[in-house]
Amino acid sequence: MGKKVVVGMSGGVDSSVAAFLLKKQGYDVIGVTMQIWQDEATAQVEENGGCCGLSAVDDARRVAQMLDIPYYVMNFKKEFKENVMDYFVGEYLCGRTPNPCIACNRFVKWESLLQRSMALGADYIATGHYARIDKLDNGRYSLKTSVTAAKDQTYALYNLTQEQLSKTLMPVGEYEKDEIRRIAEVEGIPVAHKKDSQEICFIPDNDYASFIERETNGSVPGEGNFVTKDGIVLGRHKGITHYTIGQRKGLNLAMGHPVFVTEIRPDTDEVVIGEAEDVFTSELVCNKLNFMAIEDIKDTYRALVKIRYSHKGAMATLKRIGEDEIRCVFDEPVRAVTPGQAVVFYENGYILGGGTIVK
Repeated sequence: MGKKVVVGMSGGVDSSVAAFLLKKQGYDVIGVTMQIWQDEATAQVEENGGCCGLSAVDDARRVAQMLDIPYYVMNFKKEFKENVMDYFVGEYLCGRTPNPCIACNRFVKWESLLQRSMALGADYIATGHYARIDKLDNGRYSLKTSVTAAKDQTYALYNLTQEQLSKTLMPVGEYEKDEIRRIAEVEGIPVAHKKDSQEICFIPDNDYASFIERETNGSVPGEGNFVTKDGIVLGRHKGITHYTIGQRKGLNLAMGHPVFVTEIRPDTDEVVIGEAEDVFTSELVCNKLNFMAIEDIKDTYRALVKIRYSHKGAMATLKRIGEDEIRCVFDEPVRAVTPGQAVVFYENGYILGGGTIVK
């Protein structure tokens, strides 16, 4: 029997085909769905989507039966609540915009699943992410962008450690999305045409502010002032948890032309409003650094830099300015640099490293 691999199965087509491909390659495959929803009510809401709702278990179990592989549901409620949901709420309360999928990948889908899988005697874990893992000439592991540029998921995985990467397989990264669906169709995998989940899995209605209010039992920042960068009051807002940098819709300000959120000030409960050009900036500072292709950036380094999942990337000079801080100076101004979001550095398609945007 080949090496043992635990595949995180979400019930979607990507992780299902990942399990199929690995079995075909001779691995001893075990399917696992991570139970992360907090109560039955949430699970009911998630039946039509989400990567880890009740439908995920039903679909993943059917796929596992069809592939003739062992299948388990593992409970990760506690880890998910602490590392993802509580973090999500805390960041919004501090006026930052979190990235829960990155936290989930690092601390739940990898750290927790990897530990339990190793305890089962597994050699690897695997997922259906659109990314590729390479061991480089310098001995380090790094993620390489997916064959499918439009589906590339490396940005959300920049925080994985060398240890985690060394024990991870990502077979889907070598394929186009259409090819993955075609494989599922040809092999009779039952979720071949299941739609991809889009929203944050624990907020299926996309109403972040209401979720935060429920999680904090109503103790969220109340109304405050919309102000210009010079402090001139423009009107009242609903509370800082309702807004993010670059936002234009839902401001309800009669300014006669489009205006945008340019800054959130949690200390004074102010939301700063500016013009379109005010949303652009030429530099950012990040911390909570993690390196992949290289061990560190000691001085300066040129890289392609992505500031959000959908960002194509912009060339910048990276400069070390503190023990856990890097400044990125962009060749051209970029739009809506958002504190709390990830910034990821690339070179020749490989992730050099990344961090969390501070300002």
